[in-house]
Amino acid sequence: MKSRKAPKHILVIRLSAMGDVAMTVPVLRAFVQQYPDVKLTVLTRGFFAPFFRGIDNVEVFPVDVKGKHKGIFGLYRLSRELKQLGIDAVADLHNVLRSKILKFFLLVTPTAQLDKGRSEKKALVKGDVFQQLKTTHERYADVFRNMGFPLELSNPNFPERTTLNPKVLELLGTDTQKWIGIAPFAAHKGKMYPLDLMEEVIQSLSKDYKIVLFGGGASEIEQLQRIQDAHENVVSIAGKLTLEEELDVVSNLDAMVSMDSGNGHMAAMLGVKTITIWGVTHPYAGFAPFNQPENYLLLADRNKFPLIPTSIYGNKYPEGYEEAAGSISPQEVIYKIKAVTQ
Repeated sequence: MKSRKAPKHILVIRLSAMGDVAMTVPVLRAFVQQYPDVKLTVLTRGFFAPFFRGIDNVEVFPVDVKGKHKGIFGLYRLSRELKQLGIDAVADLHNVLRSKILKFFLLVTPTAQLDKGRSEKKALVKGDVFQQLKTTHERYADVFRNMGFPLELSNPNFPERTTLNPKVLELLGTDTQKWIGIAPFAAHKGKMYPLDLMEEVIQSLSKDYKIVLFGGGASEIEQLQRIQDAHENVVSIAGKLTLEEELDVVSNLDAMVSMDSGNGHMAAMLGVKTITIWGVTHPYAGFAPFNQPENYLLLADRNKFPLIPTSIYGNKYPEGYEEAAGSISPQEVIYKIKAVTQ
């Protein structure tokens, strides 16, 4: 019996949120380095296309799930468009109903899909176990391994710092201080460091560093602008730059400080030192930023909040746990940032 020919053009499905898409980037970088003869087409929102810039053999096919690719008929239309590309394998890094329907319409083999580890994560949240689960990056790599591509993530490569355009330089200035990015928001309050404590961190660090604030949405933009106006050496870029320009800024940071959120993954995918602050979630669930030392993870006090992690995504927590991240002192955050950037 003839063995199946190795795929030469793989469709990679990753349709979800910013953090999830950012976590795929180091895995795809490793793949194209180890398998330079295989083309990858990434099916994701067009907004995220800049994440994949400069990666050889990777193209983005923008999906419009709220427009022409919405619903069953939209997915069928999408499958017809994708069939024109000569895809001969599908790596489903999303594994939801939408991606399953699309794979059915495509009729492409081989396919492999993400194992989300739901049972292990449920046991972690219930408190039945408290140990490190497989990382999301390794779960993504497993999809390719299951297609016959052994993949090693331990020797990553990252892009060079990007040259900043005049618009960005005018916003940030050209002083010689080190730049610290701070992204103080997250999707759920239980994942956030209290903003008053973060202002203490910013006030202290702004004496020696340029502080660059990241965020999005009207409320966050307003709050970050207030912080900028209240402190010297602090610049908010929220709402002022394109995603591509934000990535340029991130690539030039000396360190990024974020919650368990997409901004941390965006920095880590570019090889930037990334310090993360954890509230009701925990890195044991597998969502720590890529290739970052364990001591870059600042964790809430489980002696005071023993039910952590209360959920995988931080959307569920008992009363009183919304301030869990506040058990990390501003002094601890400041010390870590200074130690990382020496």
